[in-house]
Amino acid sequence: MRAYQNLLFLCRIWPGARNRRKKRASTDKERVAGISSPGNLKLKFNKNAYMQSTESNARVANYSSSLSAPARNSDGKNRTNDPFGLRRDFLENKFVYLAISPRARGLSIGINLNPDAACNFDCLYCDVDRSIGRSAWSIDCEVVARELEQTLALVHSPGLKALPPYSALPPELLRLKHVALSGDGEPTASPQFLEMVQSVVHVRARGRFPFFKIVLITNASHLDSADVQEGLMLFTTQDEVWAKLDAGTQAYMDLVNRGTVPLETIQRNILLTARKRPVIIQSLFSSVDGVPPSAEEITAFSHRLRDLKEAGANISLVQIYSATRPTASNRVAHLPLRAMSQIAGSVRAIAGLRAEIF
Repeated sequence: MRAYQNLLFLCRIWPGARNRRKKRASTDKERVAGISSPGNLKLKFNKNAYMQSTESNARVANYSSSLSAPARNSDGKNRTNDPFGLRRDFLENKFVYLAISPRARGLSIGINLNPDAACNFDCLYCDVDRSIGRSAWSIDCEVVARELEQTLALVHSPGLKALPPYSALPPELLRLKHVALSGDGEPTASPQFLEMVQSVVHVRARGRFPFFKIVLITNASHLDSADVQEGLMLFTTQDEVWAKLDAGTQAYMDLVNRGTVPLETIQRNILLTARKRPVIIQSLFSSVDGVPPSAEEITAFSHRLRDLKEAGANISLVQIYSATRPTASNRVAHLPLRAMSQIAGSVRAIAGLRAEIF
């Protein structure tokens, strides 16, 4: 029902979306029902999966057609016409940036806890180019707090709408959805993670701006850290942890994430946190060198989620999405909608968890 309501919401925003949705409906049903992925993984038509898939397709199609000429980044490169593919906009800040996030369904303020791009993963689909040398920056929490307050003031004023590319976006996309602890690397690996959480919570507690949700976007490799667990204790029940899980096998994780932390550790850390508070699993799947993830890999991935659930993990949602922003590597490509629909269907069928496509 929620997905259907979201679809009606989208149709009200963009003229003509309802007519396009009607034309697509019969073909989308055919694509979602009975299609085969590598390994002949077949799924029966599911109304919720269909509505979520149509919702995702409608968002991208209608946003892309409604935008004017692309804005440019500070390096002079054109931005994509798809707002969900826009590069992060730092607004001349050092640490705080804006992003239009499909998974947030709108505007996100991000805090870059890794300006030096240090990360224990080197994901193929990452939009951070680590081949470019960077100086070792330390996080100045006072600067972050000041930039966050300035950005919040901009977001809650008419000034944002006057800036490109935001002037071309509908008001619904310019409503702040959350403040994300993220960055050019793994935020929980920052030695100042706890201090940063305290600073953001303090900005919120001052009450100068409407209440905002805090979201930690993490690869889960440091969730077992004492400082990280202490920082999460400052989260309210409205705040969220988005933990990455992109693979069902170690071999596929080595191919895609290219990290130094084994898959079993990631699963253990997710379980540690999800036994204390709800966790959202973020899972990005792409084709690598033209090859999508196999049916066997998706089945193994779904079984890992089921194991987490049966061990006591409170997983409120599994986000299934693909590479959207321009990537530093040319080896990955966006998965088609029907492939993501099959992955979401596998998660629902095997793990019994709620899965949405973005």
